Order: sequence, then C-alpha cells, then structure tokens
Amino acid sequence: MNPGITETGPAENWGKETARDPLARVTLALPPPGVTGAPLRAISARGLNQWQTAPQPLLRPVSVSHATAPPPQPDAGADRRPVTIALMGPTASGKTDLAIALAEALDLAVLSVDSRQLYRGMEVGTAKPTAAQRRRVRHDLLDLRDPDQPINLQEFAELAKAAIAAEHQRRGVALLVGGSGLYLQALLAGLAPPAVPPQPALRAQLAALGQPLCHGLLAKADPTAAARIMPADAVRTQRALEVLYATGRPLSSQQGQRPPDWRILELGLNPPDLSQRIRLRTRRMYADGLVEETAALLQRFGPACPLLDTMGYAEARQLLSGALDREQAIALTERRTRQYAKRQRTWFRRRHRPLWLGEAAATQALKLSDGSAAGPSAKNGAEFTDKPGTESSSGSGGQPLGGDLLQEALTLARQVLG
Repeated sequence: MNPGITETGPAENWGKETARDPLARVTLALPPPGVTGAPLRAISARGLNQWQTAPQPLLRPVSVSHATAPPPQPDAGADRRPVTIALMGPTASGKTDLAIALAEALDLAVLSVDSRQLYRGMEVGTAKPTAAQRRRVRHDLLDLRDPDQPINLQEFAELAKAAIAAEHQRRGVALLVGGSGLYLQALLAGLAPPAVPPQPALRAQLAALGQPLCHGLLAKADPTAAARIMPADAVRTQRALEVLYATGRPLSSQQGQRPPDWRILELGLNPPDLSQRIRLRTRRMYADGLVEETAALLQRFGPACPLLDTMGYAEARQLLSGALDREQAIALTERRTRQYAKRQRTWFRRRHRPLWLGEAAATQALKLSDGSAAGPSAKNGAEFTDKPGTESSSGSGGQPLGGDLLQEALTLARQVLG
C-alpha cells in the first residue's frame, strides 16, 4: 500500500502465505552501527525460530445509538475525548469521493492512510486525489517523500498522529481515509513498531543475498512475520530481518499496542459492484497515463525502486519492456487489483469492525448501541452542521456516489459527535 511503509510494504501483499524452501546456512556478520542489542549472528534452518506472538485484540468500534434517535445532549458526565472517524474499504470502493463529501459537510481535512500515496510522482497508479479534489478540501499525509526514500511505519505513525492532533485541536474530530489496513490499525489500535533506524549496510548485504533466500531466512527466524509478507516483497522482508538483526528479537514479537485516548468510529465501504469498479478504474488509469508515469519514474529512480514493482506499475513496466501487450497488462493489473481487494476485505473483517455503509448501517448501529453514545461538541465553539457543496460527480470506480451513503455516514457521525 508500500513498500511505502517499510514495516508493512506493498499494500497488495496482505494475507499471503510464504513458501518455505530449504535453506543453506547464511551468516550476516556486520553489526548495525550505533545499535545495541544482540546481533543476528546466523539465521539458519535450525535457529531463531522459537519466538511466539501474543494474539492481538480486535479493535472495537465506538458504540452508537439508533440512526433515527435524537442526538444526546452533552452533560457534565459525557465523554469529551476527541473523536477519530476512520473511513475504510477495499480499493475502488468510492472512499475518496465519500471522504471529500463528508469532510465538506463537517469542515474537516482528509487524512490519507494509503501506503503508496505517501510518495511524490505516483499519481495515476495510486489513484491519488486529483488537484481539483484537493482544492475542495484540504488533504494531508500525501506526497511526503520521493519513491526512493521509504517511510517506515514508526515514521508514518508519528506524522499521522501529529495531523490527527491538529484536527482534534481545531475541530475535536479527525477523519482518516484509506485502505491500507495495517497502517489504520497502527493508528486506531496503537500498534507500536520497534524504533530501529534503517541500516543501509545491512540492507545492501541482504539485497546481495537475493530476495528468495532472504524471505526463506525470515520464514525460519520469524514465521509469523514471514506469513504476512509476500515472497517477492523485498522491502518488508529486509525490514523484518533488519529489526531482528538490530535487536535480537523477531519483529512480530515487538509490535505491541498502546491504544490512543480517542473515541473511534469506523465506517466501511464494500459496494456490490466492486468488480465493475475495479475494471473501470484499471482501464481509466491506463488511459490517464499510467504507462507514461511509470516510464518517468523509471528514468528518475531506476528499475531497482521497490515501489515500481507494486500493482499497476509492475504491469506497466512489462508493457514498456515488451513482455506484455497493452491488453495483457490491463488484464493482469485488473486481476491483481481484484486479489488485493479480496485481501483488504478479509483484513477489515478480521482486524476491524466497521459499520458497513449501504448495508443497513442503522440496524448495525442499533445492535451495537449501549444507549449512551454521547460525543463531545466541537472544540473552540465550532458546531458540526452541513455545508453546501457536498455533491460528487463520481466514485473512484467510475460510479456515482450515492447521497444515501453520505447521509448514513453523517447520521452516524453526528450521534458520536453530539
């Protein structure tokens, strides 16, 4: 979503199981500069595979009242903690358009949680909000670095928390929008990744070993982490080995949780016509210049840039090299996108509990309600009222954004905000 965030890597890699090939013993002798702790020593088929990872608790959504009930009045005993709304869903589900309409209605900024939209120059292939969309409402957490400067999860989390805090100070509520599940979980459940700085010399050694061997080493040393990382994902594999080497402990055993002191409302999009949306988006991306964008990124950052092996860009590269014709590249991108969307939906079902908009969200709210969902008023005297200009011409999959979805989202948000 990614090589963007090095702890999480390409978004389309969630949920894949790793192949475990026989391994030769490999020793990495170079200690990381300035880092204390046990060195990696040797990772082998018979070493460093003894750690276990405690199960992570599921994130619970904030309780909300029935959608038709009058909003509760804040009182002296009301929970006045700030609110974070998280709009999530698979790729091409219409998150961008709904987020903009919701942000306009509530006077909020859109805080992006997308692992590839973090990078400058990756506009078409990541379906980044257009210049026109970004003029309608302020967007944050986009275009943070060039594609050859990966951001790790800890760095992203710090930037995101600062943006959330600014919105909490301004309005008492922040709006997160994205489909990168692990990044959302890092913010909403307070995942705490290890603070290990990048180790360029070690990464060079790992790159020289080759990705198949490195991923196999990780499977022996940290099978939990390896099971979450695709065998071809060099960025995440190297990061997991880097953490293991620097600390002497597997990455999966160090990802603790410190839940934030916010109230959280998770909203989900999962349209029934997602396959059609993906088909339309894929063709539109190629028509809008994905191949030309890929060529420009290759010229500037070179073929070794991991982000250029992610969904869409990898197929465009094969088209540029002559390995695929245009229709083959489009078909392969569409297939990979559908597979990615399936993994996203699985992630959100297992790791989050959003109220799915368009799927009887009011009924879900009633079932989950404890009857006491009073939220804080906006800080500094701001009031949450509708603003004009909440219409949107199309969803990110090329389908119109339904006004009913916006009204559902606003109804649920107002119950929490009070």
